[in-house]
Amino acid sequence: MTRRVTDFIVVGSGIAGLMTALSLAKIGEVVILTKAKEEQSNSFRAQGGIAAAVGENDSPELHGKDTLRTGVELCDPQSVDLLVHMGPSTIDLLNQWGTDFDREGDHLALGREGSHSVSRILHIGGDSTGAGITSSLLTQAEHHDNIKMITHTLVLDLWLQQGICRGVTAVDLEKDPVLYVAKKGVVLATGGCGQLYQSTTNEIVSTGDGFAMAYRAGALLRDMEFIQFHPTALAVEQNPMFLISEAVRGEGAILVNELGMPIMQDYHEWRDLAPRDVVSRAIYSEMSQNHQIYLDATSMNERFEERFPKIYHQCIYHGIHPSQDLIPVTPAAHFIMGGIQTDLYGQTTIPRLFACGEVACTGVHGANRLASNSLLEGAVFAQRVASRLSSLEPLEAHIEERDLFHLPTLCKDKQIEEKWKQKIKKVMWEKAGIVRSSEGLLDGIAQLKELSLQIPDGYVECRNMLITAQIIMKAALWREESRGGHYRYDFPKTLPEWASRHNEVRRSDYESNCFETVYS
Repeated sequence: MTRRVTDFIVVGSGIAGLMTALSLAKIGEVVILTKAKEEQSNSFRAQGGIAAAVGENDSPELHGKDTLRTGVELCDPQSVDLLVHMGPSTIDLLNQWGTDFDREGDHLALGREGSHSVSRILHIGGDSTGAGITSSLLTQAEHHDNIKMITHTLVLDLWLQQGICRGVTAVDLEKDPVLYVAKKGVVLATGGCGQLYQSTTNEIVSTGDGFAMAYRAGALLRDMEFIQFHPTALAVEQNPMFLISEAVRGEGAILVNELGMPIMQDYHEWRDLAPRDVVSRAIYSEMSQNHQIYLDATSMNERFEERFPKIYHQCIYHGIHPSQDLIPVTPAAHFIMGGIQTDLYGQTTIPRLFACGEVACTGVHGANRLASNSLLEGAVFAQRVASRLSSLEPLEAHIEERDLFHLPTLCKDKQIEEKWKQKIKKVMWEKAGIVRSSEGLLDGIAQLKELSLQIPDGYVECRNMLITAQIIMKAALWREESRGGHYRYDFPKTLPEWASRHNEVRRSDYESNCFETVYS
């Protein structure tokens, strides 16, 4: 078995992982591990933009107010305050690292998205913000002597010694085992878990690996019931689904049915710019009544191609002309608000294990994420993680024979693996999707348990999907109310007594699929 010792290990190559690595590379060697290509992340796919209070009529306080309102009384005010006040300086840092945001004359171009009270969304190339930011960060990382990017490497588990996270076990492209040891600490920046669902905008690699690894290691996970379904994925058969950015509605597009009649006036006073959970449930409700839902952007005429070139060309590819045709849309799993519980510096409940980005639960998003706060969260808390990690003294690695691991027989039949994945996705979409119930969740939990007895250990991603899916299901069953991204039709009201309660779960006995739940 290959062993490699470094100062810091970062798992994931999205905005959170890259900014953590670049911040740490000033003081030590960083190894970035990613299981596919370096640009294969949800960050790279992000369209709409990154939110920050940089406009003349904006302020961190107003940004914070919008974030707290959208989070439906479940955000951590300290975390939100940190996010919004570090927003402007984070934009400056991204500029220093080569990110070129769109401008209108001498000023930054600012778009509007749902639940924002002002225009504060910075973007790149109109609708290629994620690609613009991560490309510039990747360029910086590739030219940094202290950063080693290792692609096509599947991290299997965290490696702990005496309760302290000291590294990770992994397999490389040739399926050879590797033990990576960190002198100072490990950072999980593995992204989300959208691929647990049949319909998702998430990159194909987003199978919940970080949540499952942290859970197996004994870390605390929090608020996993809160899944955000983006209202407007392009309704064509593909995985991942192509996102029609919320910024399109911010520019005046409206949701209509097959008769061309607007729908959102019946659901929320903010209509098409209502919070994402409201819009997704509205579309779900209309579809349940056999309506087809479309985005009508014809009022933008030729301006659509200029403002949203990437979306425009994807529509044209599918024979849709946005200046004259309605764009068919459907909700899709997009983001998880919960994750590995951290403090304000990204420290998890396991010493020397940190998390940032979508895999972490910092308390910023509460029950529902404000549009375009995800890239900002990853960038802000990456800096916080690096700040705390930089202060830690290095530990010596004592690797004994019992520390070395033996690989399960890894699956090689991708067709069989895909069959198992589709079964998990179907259960999650039908039983823990946009609208949930006790009956459906109990049935889903039973189906997942049955699958866990059938799928061999060698299907690593499937096993990770199963663990994460079960945690989500059981958290959703526990919360007997509706709030933000969690909606129960058997408990449709948002109840004050649940506002301060968080679902927290840690490993008790994974082998028997038993979960220990702590209520707070």
